[in-house]
Amino acid sequence: MRAVTIRQPWATLIAIGEKRFETRSWATKHRGEIAIHAGKAIDKKACEDPAIKIILTKHGYMTPGDLPTGAIIATGMLIDCWQSFTQEDQVILESAGRMRSITDFEEQVGDYTEGRYAWELDQMKRLQNPVPAKGYLSLWHWEKSSI
Repeated sequence: MRAVTIRQPWATLIAIGEKRFETRSWATKHRGEIAIHAGKAIDKKACEDPAIKIILTKHGYMTPGDLPTGAIIATGMLIDCWQSFTQEDQVILESAGRMRSITDFEEQVGDYTEGRYAWELDQMKRLQNPVPAKGYLSLWHWEKSSI
């Protein structure tokens, strides 16, 4: 299974289904199963953002130290890769001639600078017991049989 390493709290926001797009500077042609790996770094300033803090607390993550790191924390599906652009001060995503807008929260928790890519994630299943794993750059292979 393909995996992607994501800093915290973004990885957990994806795992709990609150964040549906992971923004990157590069596109991917991969579609299908994907594992979410929480890197070792935690953006503690982001964890203190009121909107993010409320969501994390609602799901039992009271402090940044409660977030799992260095582990696969969820699996799901990568269903599309959209390119980002701005139109009349609104972020618009485009893929194969289709366009869509995003929520204010998604805009807050991603980097939608024009020309970046938003990977659309769906059917996320948070693992009850995170699986320790070393993260890598880009998409990498993870043995699903580990869970």
